[in-house]
Amino acid sequence: MKFTDLISYFESLATEHVSIGHTPMEKHFFRFEVDEVLGGLNRTDVNFPMLILEGYGFNFTDNRSDNVIKNRTGAFILLGRVIDHTDYSRVHEIWDELEVIGDDILSRIRLDKQSRLVPVVKEFNFEQVQGSLIMNEIGNHAGIRYTFTISSPQDLEFNPEKWITIE
Repeated sequence: MKFTDLISYFESLATEHVSIGHTPMEKHFFRFEVDEVLGGLNRTDVNFPMLILEGYGFNFTDNRSDNVIKNRTGAFILLGRVIDHTDYSRVHEIWDELEVIGDDILSRIRLDKQSRLVPVVKEFNFEQVQGSLIMNEIGNHAGIRYTFTISSPQDLEFNPEKWITIE
């Protein structure tokens, strides 16, 4: 799996979901990090609801070096906008709407995982998915941040052709 594959996949989710409707002319999909979202989005080309993919970190686990697993932990954010961040009824409505969209996205990921036709989510681990409500008072954004893990076997077989041999 490459990060660019994950970006393409999530962009297709944003494009194909009827409530998001991302297009090149009406952008609802972006690649940001959570600190950019919480610090306030200073862009005029965003539309709501939006789907934001964050980068991922990774670690490795192994069983005495027999079965090395690469665990990629990433996140996506569904974000809406409120006129007044102190209008808690509206904030709660947006969270409810975004949670439904989040469930839709997870059901699509599950379908794509089960079909085995979308390699980037083949090893998506649903037991690791967590959602958290977020609020950004600077830009009056309310959202949900979903963290996830994709674990896959990692071939760490030594390839001598990739090394300069010093004799």
